[in-house]
Amino acid sequence: MSDWMNSLPEAARLYLEGRRLDEVECIIADLPGIARGKAVPASKFARQSQFHLPNSIFFQTITGGWTPEADTEDFTEPDMILKPDMSTATAAPWTGDWTLQVIHDAFDREGTPIPFAPRNVLKRVVELYHAKGWHPVVAPEMEFYLVARNIDPGKPIEAMMGRTGRPAAARQAYSMSAVDEYGPVIDDIYDFAEAQGFEIDGITQEGGAGQVEINLRHGDPVKLADEVFYFKRMIREAALRHDCFATFMAKPIEGEPGSAMHIHHSVIDRETGRNLFAGPQGGETDAFFNFLGGLQKHLPAAISILAPYVNSYRRYVKDYAAPINLEWGRDNRTTGLRIPIAEPQARRIENRVAGMDCNPYLGIAASLACGYLGLIDEDWPTKQFRGSTYDGEGDFPQVLGDALETFEEAEALHATLGREFCRVYAAVKRNEYEEFLQIISPWEREHLLLNV
Repeated sequence: MSDWMNSLPEAARLYLEGRRLDEVECIIADLPGIARGKAVPASKFARQSQFHLPNSIFFQTITGGWTPEADTEDFTEPDMILKPDMSTATAAPWTGDWTLQVIHDAFDREGTPIPFAPRNVLKRVVELYHAKGWHPVVAPEMEFYLVARNIDPGKPIEAMMGRTGRPAAARQAYSMSAVDEYGPVIDDIYDFAEAQGFEIDGITQEGGAGQVEINLRHGDPVKLADEVFYFKRMIREAALRHDCFATFMAKPIEGEPGSAMHIHHSVIDRETGRNLFAGPQGGETDAFFNFLGGLQKHLPAAISILAPYVNSYRRYVKDYAAPINLEWGRDNRTTGLRIPIAEPQARRIENRVAGMDCNPYLGIAASLACGYLGLIDEDWPTKQFRGSTYDGEGDFPQVLGDALETFEEAEALHATLGREFCRVYAAVKRNEYEEFLQIISPWEREHLLLNV
């Protein structure tokens, strides 16, 4: 076994034990979170220390369109230098041969990190915490739907067929028999996760028809974002094995709840290992309230990252287990910011705003950036909300265009995430939004064609 294979993470080494590695997929996440890269024979990967892709992959819209506004005046579509992070090497257990995936980091020719590569954006934010002697800890929750194969975009998405021969039922949250309906898909998800060395903290049935939630154990933000990135690909592959689709759309089915990526946050003192949100007697600290205040103050500007598509805004509706504002409360799932029941050393703040359709690197980076600004500026939150926020009015943007306007004016957020990233991100999202506005929907044809 070559030196680089000896340095593989344990799960990857166990996966290959007694087998010959055939191929390595060299990948990087683009702005939507799609895996881009190259598949190379294992023998070639062993000889290379880097490979190249044009940095224009970050200027594409979700439809594959080009965003000329993201270019600089002297743009020549240069190559990036992509270097492997071997700590991310993991199996691709759904492939027909023995294949590993390795996430790469993007640099320019001078060795400077490409500022609009999503993993670099998250690393930048984490480094801001480290410079203060802190380390952020996150725990993402992933919600998604298992649905019937949909090969005609003109038709509504429908629930998948369960093992009983009936479509998956709605309003069966936490039902074990509902999970059993699509047990073979769940079994493959568990098997794939084990092969990749990922620890699942739990799988539950959510409130929608065929809606599932997977919780991951808390840990380092970059590592957890890597896992969500890998999980989304793995879950899709598990579903395809059983003649259904897995979708991470924020609102795939009319009348059903949307899918979120709830993000739990805490901040650790790097020297002492103490949770900054818990005081010596277990009480809530100023840092706890400052982080909350930062989320309330800056999340409105970050909504276009946490809700990156026109469909994302269909999720923010009353009584569908999604927030409609940024109130905070203890053990209150109607608020945008929830404080779960926990022992003081496990005290954390849950951001319930992010949709599962967001790029995990960017969603976690944006949420951490808002909390960081609150810590630095000593922001203070509003009074705790008691009762149901659904009794009041929402204050989230209703469309992507409005969210982008707020984002484009957010100087503090730009300085934290990186101005060049924010410029490129806004240009790509503007392009997507304008492309969407050119589409005439079935609702318009049905109700306006002959009636106006």
